Amino acid sequence: MTLEALNGLDKGALRAVLSGCCGSQAWVRGMEDVFPVRDVPGLLAAASRIWRACAPKDWLEAFDHHPRIGDREALRKKYAGTGASAEQAGALDASVKVLEALAEGNRAYEEKFGYIFIVCATGKSASEMLGLLRTRLGNDPAKELVIAMSEQEKITELRLKKLLS
Repeated sequence: MTLEALNGLDKGALRAVLSGCCGSQAWVRGMEDVFPVRDVPGLLAAASRIWRACAPKDWLEAFDHHPRIGDREALRKKYAGTGASAEQAGALDASVKVLEALAEGNRAYEEKFGYIFIVCATGKSASEMLGLLRTRLGNDPAKELVIAMSEQEKITELRLKKLLS
């Protein structure tokens, strides 16, 4: 899609496209107000500014729109066509041992923080993501929420760029 085509979408279609980039409805509503945008850097700057102005509840809403890292079944079924499968390509070829460790780590992470482990998985192997998960389990909840928010921001930026490529 071109930027011109994105700018030309009606409100409902724009909302649907933006929701595919980030699951926070507060972010989507904020983004609707910046259209039409002049250029891609302006779009990305607005996306970041609006995301960082969202409340933690909005961040958590966005996290709920992701499959667990390494959850092959969820990637195949629920998230087919969302881009999550391609983003987690490094986990799709992981060994059973690594996938089991990811599942165990995901459970521990959710138990500690109350939401799924969010990482910008693009370009990372399953082992790399497992290492990040294990490291981030040592964070306090406030620090981890900011890290997860930043990872979601990266994911959203990648999805916007992919949308316009």
